[in-house]
Amino acid sequence: MTLALASAVSGGEQQTSDKPTPFKLEYEGVQTRLLDGDLVNFQVKMKGARDNSDVDAYVECAAAQCALISGYGFACHLRTNTAGEGGTWVRDAVYTISPALPCGLKTIDAEVTVSACDENKIPTV
Repeated sequence: MTLALASAVSGGEQQTSDKPTPFKLEYEGVQTRLLDGDLVNFQVKMKGARDNSDVDAYVECAAAQCALISGYGFACHLRTNTAGEGGTWVRDAVYTISPALPCGLKTIDAEVTVSACDENKIPTV
């Protein structure tokens, strides 16, 4: 999976028609729970997200860092629930982490993703 992190740079500007619209991403924390073996649940909370891609990037950064901390190189997205109210986004996602590239459509190379997260100033676990 190619992570679209370029759009998630904290404190940048988004171009719309003639005028740039300022935005500020506020990363409010990640809760991580080991479910069973290689299944991990992530709950992230943030404000200022322009759309789902900003929140997706945040949870993917958390999953990638968790895989590296666990000594694995990959993660695969299994499911996501999203809620939002008053400008706050909450994402509840489950990933499997593994030492080898897992099957699935939404796989993450942990090292590449964490590097992109660092470059784009997106916090990890």
